[in-house]
Amino acid sequence: MITTPVTEIPLVSPGDDVGGLLLNGLSENEIELENGDMIVVAQTIVSKAEGNVVNLESVRPSSEAERFGEELGKDPRKMEMILRETESIVRQAHVLISQTKHGFVCANAGVDSSNVGEGKVTLLPRDPDRSAKEIRDLILEEIGKRVGVIISDSWGRPFRLGAVGFAIGIAGIKPLEDLRGRKDAYGRELKSTSVAPPDALAAVASLDMGEADEKIPAVVIRDPPCELKEGSISDLIRSEEKDLFR
Repeated sequence: MITTPVTEIPLVSPGDDVGGLLLNGLSENEIELENGDMIVVAQTIVSKAEGNVVNLESVRPSSEAERFGEELGKDPRKMEMILRETESIVRQAHVLISQTKHGFVCANAGVDSSNVGEGKVTLLPRDPDRSAKEIRDLILEEIGKRVGVIISDSWGRPFRLGAVGFAIGIAGIKPLEDLRGRKDAYGRELKSTSVAPPDALAAVASLDMGEADEKIPAVVIRDPPCELKEGSISDLIRSEEKDLFR
């Protein structure tokens, strides 16, 4: 498995075609896609292109947002956007752990101030699977290559320090690989093991993308240990009934 950063992608504005920018970036980097490649794309550029950017000057915070802002020491206008993106509040600490309308459980409902400009925040794409599919379909239409696409975001983890990449949208990759029935190295049958290739590949790509001013919004993964198949990111969301921590 080989990862190749895609660097020649300009700052994205609302209305831009992420798939087209990606193809131009691949050309500038002299990267030729092959069938079976996986492309991991940062959520930030997708959100920007789809217009999911909010200028906080235009936000009027509610009394609830004012309260949370005071308790958490955060801008109440940003808290207002977090609450608007939240389906339910799971925990309150130095951040809100929210369940988004997509079903994701993450800090601040995915509302992010980084790499978007002063006084602005990005929101998660409304339908990340559709966003991934549109990029995948454009690549097939324009250059005839069958690839998979993962939209990724950086999230913290409840029991470990450090953010890693997680998949929030997929096209052309099976969300779960069920290993039950296979044998381990000692011949014992696996009873409950499954793995999530989209999250694993998003985490790998995040090492190239970085978290600061690297300006690497996409990574091509060659020879990923998975086949091109279809699925939905919703298949990775654990139901509340099976969530051991709620």
